[in-house]
Amino acid sequence: MVPTIKIGIIGGTGLDQDATILQDRNVVPVPETPFGKPSDPEVIHGTIHGIEVYILGRHGRNHDVSPTNVNYRANLWTLKQLGVTHILATTACGSLKESMAPGHLAVIDQYIDRTNIRGGRSFYKVAHIPQPKPFEPKLQTVLFESAKEAGYSVHPTVTAVAIEGPRFSTLAESRLYQSWGADLVNMTLVPEVQLASELGFVYASLALVTDYDCWHSDELSVSVEFVTKMLQSLSTKAKDVLVRAVEKIANTDWSEIIEQRQNAAKNAIMVE
Repeated sequence: MVPTIKIGIIGGTGLDQDATILQDRNVVPVPETPFGKPSDPEVIHGTIHGIEVYILGRHGRNHDVSPTNVNYRANLWTLKQLGVTHILATTACGSLKESMAPGHLAVIDQYIDRTNIRGGRSFYKVAHIPQPKPFEPKLQTVLFESAKEAGYSVHPTVTAVAIEGPRFSTLAESRLYQSWGADLVNMTLVPEVQLASELGFVYASLALVTDYDCWHSDELSVSVEFVTKMLQSLSTKAKDVLVRAVEKIANTDWSEIIEQRQNAAKNAIMVE
């Protein structure tokens, strides 16, 4: 049986619960989960190209939940209960490379986990979820092609360092991450992508490059003021890419990939 495609959009900084891309919008209250409350007690439901879409703001409608305090388990459990099969996440990132300039987009392929105090990293007592390809390659391609067709500067298959936050990096840390060959710095990839894998989602993340972290010249280095300014234009680009991506998803057979993701999730569980 061909699965019914439903898409969850997790809006990061700059998008949150912006639902202007949806048609037939309505607000759906969501209950508290077995893992606590999600970032917002409501999600926004609508359609794009006839496909059902739910938008959930990672940091809450008022952007008052810091990266460390996001209840990633509750957010993803909520989307699973709504029947979501695919997740398109957006996330603000700092660049570690001159070629990835503020205002660019990137499709994340790998992460390096530098978080250290976050709880809720699994839905189970013991589960060993494989992460060689934490982001679904076919969905990565959809995001990349959508951004290219729109004429945006976009980088494929990049590696991001997931830091604890909410502070920005020190200069020494930024240079360390560069020495590792990483491309971006981010605060919310982990444990979101790991948990998405545990629930068998087809998941991919679109990075919004807001700054040059702190290794670059002062006028392009990270600050709240600079990031906020950059996100004004990046959010417009991201919404355009998401709409284009949903259309491509709707015209693709995902049966085999969904089955593979769900089997990998099931086989990872040792003790529930």
